[in-house]
Amino acid sequence: MRVERVGARAVVVTGVAGFLGSHVADALVARGTRVVGIDRRSPARDATAAANLAGLLGRPGFRLVVADLNRVPLEPLLEGAAHVYHLAAVAGVRASWGREFADYVACNVVATQRVLAACANVGTPRLVVASSSSVYGTTGGDPSREDHPALPASPYGMTKLAAERLCLEHARRPGATTAVVALRYFTLYGPRQRTDMMISRVLRAALTGEPVHLFGDGTQRRDFTYVADAVSATLAAGSVPARAEAVNVGGGAPVRLHDLLDLAADVTGRPIPAVHAAPQPGDVAVTAADLAKSRALLGYRPSTALAEGVARQWEVLTADRAAL
Repeated sequence: MRVERVGARAVVVTGVAGFLGSHVADALVARGTRVVGIDRRSPARDATAAANLAGLLGRPGFRLVVADLNRVPLEPLLEGAAHVYHLAAVAGVRASWGREFADYVACNVVATQRVLAACANVGTPRLVVASSSSVYGTTGGDPSREDHPALPASPYGMTKLAAERLCLEHARRPGATTAVVALRYFTLYGPRQRTDMMISRVLRAALTGEPVHLFGDGTQRRDFTYVADAVSATLAAGSVPARAEAVNVGGGAPVRLHDLLDLAADVTGRPIPAVHAAPQPGDVAVTAADLAKSRALLGYRPSTALAEGVARQWEVLTADRAAL
């Protein structure tokens, strides 16, 4: 396929049709930045991609390239880019144990290697790559710090750790032209959140009356991070002084899942029907981010309380439902 060059001073966002990628592209275009978004999902054939990109398609300064990162020539797309935000990945812990694992490796590891090689070949100055709190695995419950051991508890976490370390080691090579910041996101939520994620499932239970499956006893704690806060950290990572850094991006206030159900009931004014199910492989008891490094390096301070963020997600969900 023929690929147009990105052009100087533009940025590239991979996984642009996804939850985080579309929000990052929205924020960049709103700042007046020219964005080339790459995603293998076409809005013409994928309803989720179409919904996520609805505010971007047709806007001046945004160009969508529908392409597979493992197939498309990447150098023409990256040449001249000021930054590359590599957010494309196959996400989710549970499915990574099964037949889909090959896709996790292809998208999370092999595609990342191709992006890295292309960045090196064209001299991209900064690569921001999406990592995950899943790299920490099972912890003692205290907030995870970037220098703590990374012991993933799932195949998904292993692929994210492999991609992160691959990027950081490339950046540490003598003479490397591309600096890397790997962002370890903790449980992102907000409008456009994937339907398989916890807060999305809880709010849909409130909307439909169908029970949400709560895996485990509900005492697990999660460090939920509102997507707008994650976007602010992501954009900051594009320009801060750094050579090869992994940085946590969390909400800063972990909450138990059964407390989340109570909070969602208060926000929606509706009961949240729930049924308990067995714990799933790869699920951990606690995710909690130590944010000292992100404050120091990125100037990151999450500003959205969980109740406020859930209320915003509920407002968008109900508005979309009313429009159907």
